[in-house]
Amino acid sequence: MDYASILEVFTKYGAIAIFVLVFLEYMNLPGFPAGIIMPLAGIMAAGGRISFFRVMVITVAAGLLGSLVLYVLGRTGGHFFLEKYMRKFPKQRPRIERYLAWVQEKGGLGLIIAKLIPMIRTLVSIPAGVFHMRMGQYILCSAVGIFMWNLVFVGAGYFCGEQVIGWLA
Repeated sequence: MDYASILEVFTKYGAIAIFVLVFLEYMNLPGFPAGIIMPLAGIMAAGGRISFFRVMVITVAAGLLGSLVLYVLGRTGGHFFLEKYMRKFPKQRPRIERYLAWVQEKGGLGLIIAKLIPMIRTLVSIPAGVFHMRMGQYILCSAVGIFMWNLVFVGAGYFCGEQVIGWLA
């Protein structure tokens, strides 16, 4: 999705569109760029169409729900799919195993940090599920990381306006 189509959806459907697009983005589906979605929500808040607080609540809730979907997938079948993937791409095995070991070793702090790294922030939920991170710890640490990431991007749109889209998109 590009800026114009996201703006059209946001204008037509408001808070529901923000929730759905952020949810899909946190599920790591292609075509839903955080660099456009989050700042645009901030721009809408700056324009008075929705409060900044409400945007933050919506984006954190949507991000957490999308992350939980990936966590559950990782918990219920992630190990099987990781093994299948690593058999198909054996050269990737050492890097994947190092990454998984890092996530397992660092626990909650690792999850928070990973939620602040592009691309990894959405995928980290799968190994957290594979290693059966406690649900309460997962939710708390994910919410902290998601809040921090969303605050930066929504805040950029709120304070810098439309020019931030050119920087991030």
